[in-house]
Amino acid sequence: MTYFRSIQTTCAALLLTGIGGIGLADPLPSWQGASKGKIITFVEAVSEVGGPEYVTPADRIAVFDNDGTLWAEQPVYFQLFFALDRVAKIGAEDPSKLTSDALKAAAAGDMDGVLAGGKEGLIEILALSHANQSLEAFSADVAAWVADAKHPTTGYGFDQMTYQPMVELLSYLRDEGFKTYIVSGGGIDFMRVFAEDAYGIPSEQTIGSSLTSTYEVIDGVPTIMKGETLFFNDDKGGKPVAINHHIGKRPIIAVGNSDGDFEMLEYTTAGDGPRLGVYIHHTDADREWAYDREGHIGVLNRGLDEAEIRGWVLVDMKDDWNRIFTGDSQQ
Repeated sequence: MTYFRSIQTTCAALLLTGIGGIGLADPLPSWQGASKGKIITFVEAVSEVGGPEYVTPADRIAVFDNDGTLWAEQPVYFQLFFALDRVAKIGAEDPSKLTSDALKAAAAGDMDGVLAGGKEGLIEILALSHANQSLEAFSADVAAWVADAKHPTTGYGFDQMTYQPMVELLSYLRDEGFKTYIVSGGGIDFMRVFAEDAYGIPSEQTIGSSLTSTYEVIDGVPTIMKGETLFFNDDKGGKPVAINHHIGKRPIIAVGNSDGDFEMLEYTTAGDGPRLGVYIHHTDADREWAYDREGHIGVLNRGLDEAEIRGWVLVDMKDDWNRIFTGDSQQ
């Protein structure tokens, strides 16, 4: 029975990838190739009631990095673009708040000057743009920025630069009884503003880095105020810690794109039973950006070296995706 069940699952996956040529509903129409088949085969196996690899819906947990995994991250993380735009607006309203070269560079949109300020300069930029304000005010600023801002290279709105194949994968997993989470190094309050509209992931399933915050009653209104000090860095080894803290269960699927996600994939696939680790490999210089081992964002060294021996799926964006951005219907 196990043999025939395996044959049935494999055939179903082949048909859904189009190999069989039969017009069945395709849950991942922007995917193609071997990675698509591996993902579908896994999902079919863990959701087949009575099957040898069946996982109850309560334990079907899938976690995803955000930057470079669910939306683009070049030439800098999109949250930094927000911070620069916010500093420029603050500086225009009150130039006295631009108290350093880094802040002045940010207000002028001088990326070289921003990077020259190093870590201390970035902390100043993030403090002025993110901290010492109510959570409501910050969220409103993020929502307005997402609605209006455009990427300097593509001209798309940033929310149009989510990856269509990943949006499909998230929807497919939820249709198959999975609960999907973001586990990202990006700011938790930043991502919670758009995650549900962009990905169908509600705020309580969005996990990220955070600043300290305080509870205050201001003019009679109970308010959460954002501080300046880093509270939790949700990157590398912090990701399994955050998963345990927020979810309380080891996922069975983890998807990332850089070595910052390695520990999340390692933690996920080390559990008992069926497990799936997936790396998104940025190989498409024409439709997006091609990068891996070198650079300052999305560096992928250990993941490339160990994906095959660990049995993780390495998705080649150029070959495995027939469309990249949700905003581009022509790809």
